[in-house]
Amino acid sequence: MTITRLAAAAAGLAVLTACSSDGSSAAPTVAPVPSVTGSAPPAPSAAATGTPDLGAPETVATGIDVPWGLAFRPDGSALVAERNTGRILEIVPGGEPREVYRVRGVESGGEGGLLGLAVRDDWVYAYFTASDDNRIVRFRLGGGEPEVIFDGIARGGRHNGGRIAFGPDSMLYVGTGDASEESRSQDRDDPSGKILRLTPEGRPAPGNPWAGSPVWSLGHRNVQGIAWDAQGRMYGIEFGQDRWDEVNVIEPGKNYGWPEVEGRTDDDRYVNPIVQWGTDDASPSGAAVAGDTLYVAALKGERLWTVPLGGGSTKAEFTGRYGRLRTVAVAPDGSLWLTTSNTDGRGDTRDGDDRILRFPVK
Repeated sequence: MTITRLAAAAAGLAVLTACSSDGSSAAPTVAPVPSVTGSAPPAPSAAATGTPDLGAPETVATGIDVPWGLAFRPDGSALVAERNTGRILEIVPGGEPREVYRVRGVESGGEGGLLGLAVRDDWVYAYFTASDDNRIVRFRLGGGEPEVIFDGIARGGRHNGGRIAFGPDSMLYVGTGDASEESRSQDRDDPSGKILRLTPEGRPAPGNPWAGSPVWSLGHRNVQGIAWDAQGRMYGIEFGQDRWDEVNVIEPGKNYGWPEVEGRTDDDRYVNPIVQWGTDDASPSGAAVAGDTLYVAALKGERLWTVPLGGGSTKAEFTGRYGRLRTVAVAPDGSLWLTTSNTDGRGDTRDGDDRILRFPVK
């Protein structure tokens, strides 16, 4: 595998990865993110404009069993997926979590289970690990059988991907993993190790790079974070293997290098990340944009990274304070929600775990 750290970056992007005196990676600096071709058209709701007050945390729920997916309904209530139980809980600040649905057929184990959630109109979309694959279903909370809209994504003990979100263009974007079978990521006919773009009914979306294909971008190892800014630029969060975790600007039809490269490279066949962190400092999962800042939740790094999209130094918040951080999302009122992941078998469980935190707008 070729792993390089050269200064030249694709599409004019530049990243500095610093190292501290003890050899660990320090906070990198990111150049202003330029406009990109083929990004989704901007929409007023693409990113919140307020600034979350990270100094004013509110605990909105405790005792959640491995919270993973997090999506908001139009009324401001949140839906949270429990990875291992298959339950979907409704969370309202000031109230108790309430089970509103249980997804049948969830096969938890390793990194699999009930993963990402998305909401559109009165439909709830869920990405989960079944007995033979990872798949996406949609259903209404009021009743009725769930409808499988996309299946055949490779499952594994690790690297199941799982993040789903509707973009500013009203299409469903899906982050998948390579299921620990690296060759899948470069196979354009395999949905694993990709970002997919689907219609709400689960078909390949019009305007995808390859007609009739659901693939939006390829060469990914394990995408667990998807976000857009107010200009319609899309960001994908990538788990590295041994050295570098990544934040990428996602463009249609582009190749992000896995398994040929990890981190930055001088090979112009692949797109370079705008930020890379050492894996001990990140193992990044969920992502959200508020204003001109990208927020990235880190598992192994046990911190919330802030990435200034206008350029400047990234910053680590809450290092070690809450343990492993899985998902970060912006609510309709502009507040930032953050979930811990200490009950997933890899963290040190604390009293009240797992919890969901809310940071109001300043």
